[in-house]
Amino acid sequence: MSYPGTYANEKPDHPAVIMAGTGEHLSYKELDDRSARFAQLMWDVGLRAGDHVAIFADNHIRYFEAYWGALRSGLFFTTVNRFLTAEEASYIVRDCQAKVLVASQAVKNVAVEMLPDIGACPIRLMFDGVAEGYESFESAIGSYPPDPLPEQPRGSIMLYSSGTTGQPKGIKRALDGSQITDPDPIGAGLVGALFGINADSVYLSPAPLYHSAPLAFSTGTQSVGGTVVVLEKFDPLEALQAIETYAVTASQWVPTMFTRMLKLPEADRNRHDLSSHQVAVHAAAPCPIEVKHQMLEWWGPILHEYYAGTELNGFCYVGPQDWIAHPGTVGKPLIGTLHICDDDGVEVETGESGLIYFEREDQAFEYHNAPEKTRSSQHPDHRLWTTLGDVGRVDEDGFLYLTDRKAFMIISGGVNIYPQEIEDCLILHPEVADVAVFGVPNADFGEEVKAVVQPIEGTEGTQNLERRLLDYAREHIAAFKVPRSVDFRNELPRLPTGKLYKRLLRDEYWSGDSTAQVSPIEQITDS
Repeated sequence: MSYPGTYANEKPDHPAVIMAGTGEHLSYKELDDRSARFAQLMWDVGLRAGDHVAIFADNHIRYFEAYWGALRSGLFFTTVNRFLTAEEASYIVRDCQAKVLVASQAVKNVAVEMLPDIGACPIRLMFDGVAEGYESFESAIGSYPPDPLPEQPRGSIMLYSSGTTGQPKGIKRALDGSQITDPDPIGAGLVGALFGINADSVYLSPAPLYHSAPLAFSTGTQSVGGTVVVLEKFDPLEALQAIETYAVTASQWVPTMFTRMLKLPEADRNRHDLSSHQVAVHAAAPCPIEVKHQMLEWWGPILHEYYAGTELNGFCYVGPQDWIAHPGTVGKPLIGTLHICDDDGVEVETGESGLIYFEREDQAFEYHNAPEKTRSSQHPDHRLWTTLGDVGRVDEDGFLYLTDRKAFMIISGGVNIYPQEIEDCLILHPEVADVAVFGVPNADFGEEVKAVVQPIEGTEGTQNLERRLLDYAREHIAAFKVPRSVDFRNELPRLPTGKLYKRLLRDEYWSGDSTAQVSPIEQITDS
């Protein structure tokens, strides 16, 4: 199948989306009508296939109206991380050359602050009210008919990289010339065929819709006629409650969510009926092996994992049984051919670590307005081989294992140390809520291993806790990997997508400003 209009006729009253906290919902008929009205508005103000629409909002039910309005108009749809500052958000709106910006009341203050920098975006709308420089979204689309445009070319998303190592760049793929009524490869191929999501499914999205995976899986579920349940904001207890309340059959998570749920009191973990839950997908970051073992013991063999990026230059997948047989793997490639290469671009032997490249001829991508970044993602000799900057290895059976991000590899005394292994160890300590490991300056060795830890609620970051953590690390990992010291923060700069802004932490130590008491999260979130 293809898009909500199909189901507006087949099952008009069936819920397309439900907000978990409030129960607010849209039927397929309502979603189809409202997205058609938005498409009519955009056509009327002059947008044509290939133009851009941006959205800057929290998890809001009307997110899907804006998305499908753009997709059924041949437009590029760009989501803006709702935690960005006005300067950061304005950069994305300008860079993608959006002609329409849709915002929500949750980001009202920042949206108004953006106005001087987004003058080239003439149409600015807001959910649930108005603000200086913004019209009511609901009133604006309400004056247009709920009729499809005469032509409905399929648009596409153009999302931006996280910007953890510099200015974010738009990831752009050419429009394929299909119509919105044509089969949807994401819905039918990925969401449907691989994970079994169909018209009878209830899919839980506990993560922010501005992120690529929650948006793709939620709209993919709608493209096959299922129901999407959206958590307004992730909370471990509320997520478990939503599975029971809405009889959720499928879901998608990031490993930090698993960790938070596992650290709930046992009574809280076991109070909800999760029997409807058949498929739990996870991605976005490597999952510590022991964390996944614990989740499998709790939820059963329903965990499915994939490794991919917004660039979709490749896609690896592993189901529960293959993972149990190959613990730690992120799977085998279903899209693209794997190549593991050294720093000179030479392929390494099976089992050796190197930079991960995917070879793919059928769908090229580019970074918008950034030819140098596009070229840097390509192999020096094979431009159809592209990398996301991750390091990994492949075993004799062809399964891929992630080692870490190349950018965060620590070189101490000439020895390569990968932070992920150390983080996977420390996160299992019962007094650790979150952890980041990276290299800091050392006069003798160049770098030494530093851990920055967020203790669990009610635990203070003391010297005694530091000693306990270092003793714990010595029991589980080699001595040269054990952090030389541990610092503590009330909160680490991790967004709800699971993305850790490790660069913000690391830069403090390399700039000599590691004594700051304000959590770096305040540098990237709004008020």
